[in-house]
Order: sequence, then structure tokens, then C-alpha cells
Amino acid sequence: MAGETEMVVRVDRTGSVTRLASLLAELEGNETIAGILLLACDENGFQPHQVDDLLLGVTKPIFGGVFPQIVHEYENLSLGTIAVGLTRLPHVLTVPGLSDPAFDFDTFFDAHTAQMGHGQTMFVWVDGLSERVGELIESLYHIFGLEYTYIGGGAGSLSFDQKPCLFTNQGLIGDSAVLAVLDSLSGVGVSHGWSSISGPYKVTHSTGSVIHSLNWRPAFDVYAEAIAQNGGPVVTRENFAALSKSHPFGIIQLGGETVVRDPIVLREDGALVCVGDVSQESHVDILTGDPLSLIEAARKAFASGQAAFGESEPSALTFFVDCITRVLFLDKEFDQELAAVHSPGKPLVGVLSLGEVANSGHSCLEFYNKTAVVGILGVV
Repeated sequence: MAGETEMVVRVDRTGSVTRLASLLAELEGNETIAGILLLACDENGFQPHQVDDLLLGVTKPIFGGVFPQIVHEYENLSLGTIAVGLTRLPHVLTVPGLSDPAFDFDTFFDAHTAQMGHGQTMFVWVDGLSERVGELIESLYHIFGLEYTYIGGGAGSLSFDQKPCLFTNQGLIGDSAVLAVLDSLSGVGVSHGWSSISGPYKVTHSTGSVIHSLNWRPAFDVYAEAIAQNGGPVVTRENFAALSKSHPFGIIQLGGETVVRDPIVLREDGALVCVGDVSQESHVDILTGDPLSLIEAARKAFASGQAAFGESEPSALTFFVDCITRVLFLDKEFDQELAAVHSPGKPLVGVLSLGEVANSGHSCLEFYNKTAVVGILGVV
């Protein structure tokens, strides 16, 4: 739009605290910038004692996180930092104690609704290794409904060691969520590209993100048998970590996109730990996919996000949230997925996350795994 100032995207590939300080100082000193979206790689090794003074020294609202990898244009970086200077003021809210079973999210949001301000798009960053991410997402949808288009994901480390991973003006924090509302038009597309090979199976015992039993049998026994009986490899305790990335679960939803759950840990008792909650009494399929189906899904998500703008409405930024395990699965073909979500002439920024948060503006808010989420944003 004529007369609008433009956002600023700055990239550091060293992952150093010194360069982080330079990026923040530049955006803090730019009078056209109203807020900062800050994305960093886990390999940077940022710790609160290194970065808190820098974050506390910035007067403009900061929100973002530390992820296994981040995305800039046609690159996925495992070391480095991206700082996006926004021309629209973000209204930021930190939700503490994400794993605290006594914390009432509905009451908290009711008390802080005014702080969220008016806007069209909400970024939702969560500590991806916290225990109540699913309940947070349900509460957000319960309180705010379809008032916003949502996009975000799980911050954290691929080592699955929980540590501070969210950027705020109060420092680098963990076990929390950081929400930011922008008065910016957006369209969001969601697609995963996985298809069922077996199921459905009833989740007969689960606690949070742990599936203990399927059809009243140990979860791993059912999982391994189903894969072997449907032309897949023999899954054992020794090769589980390598093979599970290509065989996620799919939670069956009525009238919506199947919600994928990534099994990441096999416990001694045969239970499977997933990224994100799996409700007891729900039904799941076992899925598989191939590079072509995943890349095509990303292309579909991109097209869905663009549909909100039409031909005459300009967009300013493509924001890509993709699961880090899709990167591990696609390997050298991941560059094709980046190409599928890239609009020539428009900046592409994103994260490779521990779970993805999205809705399309007209459907339920979900916490996904192994799913491509593409947000097309207007003036930011």
C-alpha cells in the first residue's frame, strides 16, 4: 500500500550473542519499527545469562523463540538468528506455567483480553516440550474463537531437553507461551501429505502426550505389527528412532484435516511418547508418506494461504512453520519444499518447529505435528 513503511528482515549466520546484540540495536534504533519478531537456532546455545540483559534493554515489544532450525528464503539454517522488524505494533502476552496443572488458562485469558488489543492475526509460540500445550490451544479457541487467524509453533531443542526457549522483553524463558496480536490481514494454509496405511485404532489408555495402549494392547506392539503387516519395515526398540519419523499417527477428526502426532520416544513399558496430546478414547490411524506427497502438501498449504488475498490484495511476507521431523524425513529434498512455498519477490521467513499451531480463519485451532503451515501476511 502506498505510503506504508516496510518491515526489515535481518539475518545472522554466526549464531553469536554479539551479532544478536547488533541486530537488536539496529531495530531498536529504527524509528519505523514498532516491534521485533526474533527467531534463533538451538545450536546458537543462547542462555538466559547471555541474552537477558540484551532483551531487557529493548523498549519495543519482542516475541519469538529458539527452534531446531530457522528458514530464510531458500535456506534452512541450523545456526543463526533472524530478526524481523515489524511496522505494526504487536500486542504481546506471556502465559506462564504451561505445565502447571493448577493454572487456569480460561481465567487468565479472561483477565488479559484487553491486553491483546485489536488485530487480525495472532502468533502463538509455545515451549514445545511443556505438558499442557493442548489445553492451552483449547483455551485460546474457547476464549477467542475465530476472532484471529492463528499461526505459530513449538520452540525447543531436538535433543528434547527442556530449557528456556522463548524470547520476551523480560528475557529468555521456558515452560510458557508467548502470544502476539498484529493488526495485519493474513491467510493460513495447513496440509501434511501423510496417508493412512492401517487403522483406525482406539486409544484405550493415554495420559497427555503418552499413548499407553491401542485396542487394549501395548501401543508399541500394535504400532510395530501394523507397519510390518502393511509392507513396512520391522520396527524394533533399536531402530525405532530412525523409522518412526516416517510412520506418524493421525488423529481422526470429523470434517477436518487429520491431526498428525509424531511418536518420538519408546518407553520401556511399550508406551509411545508423542509431540502433543493424544486424547483417551480418540481414534488414530498409522500413516506413511513420501517426498512427493509432502512437497505437494506444502504447495497446497501455500495456495490456501494465498487465497485470502485474491489477485489485487498485496501481501508482504510468507511465514512458514514446518515440523523439524519433516526436514529429517525429506533430507536433501527439503529444498523442494522450500521452493514450493516461495513466492518470487516476497520475503520468506520461518521456523522448523516441535509442533505447529494454526487455523485457517474458519476452522478449529489445532496443535499439529509433521505438518506444513504457510501464513501469507499483509502489511507487518
